[in-house]
Amino acid sequence: MDTHMLFVGGLLLAIMLVLLAGGVWIAMTLAICGWVGQAFFTTTSPGNNLFSSFWESNASWELAALPLFIWMGEILFRSKLSEEMFEGLRPWLNRVPGRLMHTTILGCGIFGSVSGSSAATCATISKVALPELLKRGYSEKMALGSLATAGTLGILIPPSITMVVYAVAADASIIRIFLAGFLPGFLLMALFSGYIVWWSLRHPDQVPPPDAPTTFAEKIRKSGSLIPCAALIVFIVWVLIAGYATATECAAYGVLGSLGLAWWSKSLTWKTFWEGLMGTTRTSCMIMFILAGASFLTKTMAFTGIPRELALWVESMHLSPYALISVLTVVYLILGTALDGISMIVLTSAVVLPMIQKAGFDLIWFGIFIVLLVEIAEVTPPVGFNLFVLQNMTGKDSNTIARAAIPFFACLVIAIVLITAFPQIVTVLPDLVMGKEK
Repeated sequence: MDTHMLFVGGLLLAIMLVLLAGGVWIAMTLAICGWVGQAFFTTTSPGNNLFSSFWESNASWELAALPLFIWMGEILFRSKLSEEMFEGLRPWLNRVPGRLMHTTILGCGIFGSVSGSSAATCATISKVALPELLKRGYSEKMALGSLATAGTLGILIPPSITMVVYAVAADASIIRIFLAGFLPGFLLMALFSGYIVWWSLRHPDQVPPPDAPTTFAEKIRKSGSLIPCAALIVFIVWVLIAGYATATECAAYGVLGSLGLAWWSKSLTWKTFWEGLMGTTRTSCMIMFILAGASFLTKTMAFTGIPRELALWVESMHLSPYALISVLTVVYLILGTALDGISMIVLTSAVVLPMIQKAGFDLIWFGIFIVLLVEIAEVTPPVGFNLFVLQNMTGKDSNTIARAAIPFFACLVIAIVLITAFPQIVTVLPDLVMGKEK
């Protein structure tokens, strides 16, 4: 690999770490690194690219779903609905090791199928689940770690914007790759919940004691409090899968539904409405500002040619198929420290996809493989997006959250190993529904 590229990449990474350690805003840090890269190592005008990046990254109809889903979470959080939801789940999870800690995994899995966004999933479920778990005495470290990683299910369980981008880049069927995401998504949820069970058995003193046993009839009665939120989520998923509404329109339905449920439960007041609106504004602006900074840094990476140079370097090694996958895993993990997932796919697909086809790998399988690596990038410092979301929502340092996420990070790695060893986990559902590709 070109030593000049190594120097540029190392310098930008060093600047980023120094700025983050100095307490500079995350979005500003990303933008400053992008500016330095373009001003000193390219012939482009950083000023023009800065303004175009900030506009292009936020002027998106699909992105409108983000603040709407966050507002939905704010409404559920500030009304009695989130508390009632946890009360309804409590008797069913009472004897399961970890108890209500599993709601972070279930919530992210269900909401991820609706939102299609890692940031929206992480922000919304965190807003609802984190206060309830802490109030009941659950481990804050486990709650933060599970939320940071389970939030990434938003881009693995269809529909997913990242999957659409990959399907377009690979000239593959969008429906087929959507179908391919379901079983790996359920596998990942099982791995996350399995770790929570194991951890809870090892640390019983850090899990609240179980409630008194309840009869089946009592469980059914208490589950009545689940019906409002469950009905809202089922409705949103149904209209999305049936094709009656886009993700953005589903988000709008979610806001209207949660407002209606809050009014029906007599917990909607002007004060809670205003506080929820302001909380949504702060969180949405924070996320969009970071997106803009990341977009500008992505342009810098494209102009310097570092991602393409990495891909060409891998190609020049003439590796065996599984050695190729191993090296690509390392390359994408490195890129994930500085790029968002969509940019990783767009900037490398022209070089990487022909290599994958030549090695004999299925492009649909490789799409899910890439999405799992993107999920890892979402919780990898210094530019782990879910870490930033939780940092701004909780006030905890992103490195603290990253350390809490390490065991769940390992679950992501295990999932990658499993789908590599058993590719049928990815391909069986698309082949069953649509037939094998010729």
